[in-house]
Amino acid sequence: MTRKKGSKDYPNWMKREVLKLYLEEGWAVSEIQEKYEIADRNRLSAWARQYRVEGEAMFENKRRRSGRPPSKENKDAYIRRLEMENELLKKFHTELRQNLRAKRNIGSSINTEKNTK
Repeated sequence: MTRKKGSKDYPNWMKREVLKLYLEEGWAVSEIQEKYEIADRNRLSAWARQYRVEGEAMFENKRRRSGRPPSKENKDAYIRRLEMENELLKKFHTELRQNLRAKRNIGSSINTEKNTK
């Protein structure tokens, strides 16, 4: 996913320090922003909200998926869909072969063993 121009990644050690100052020591948001040069005014509250929900797990380096999660298809529906696709591909392949023969004018031969003797 593309990020906004000028967005910045903050290291986990800095996030820990900032959250400690904000949550435990009661520093003002403006003081923390000034000390650590955090440009986004809402960044600190977003970190605090995330920390309250996830705890220490927020500092693990995990990649998040954005958007709608992939739908789960049960096994029977998956097999039916694949069989249908397989049949369609077989039909398409036979049509392609017939069209190719017609273009090259090499369709079924008129000559049989009887006619060639």
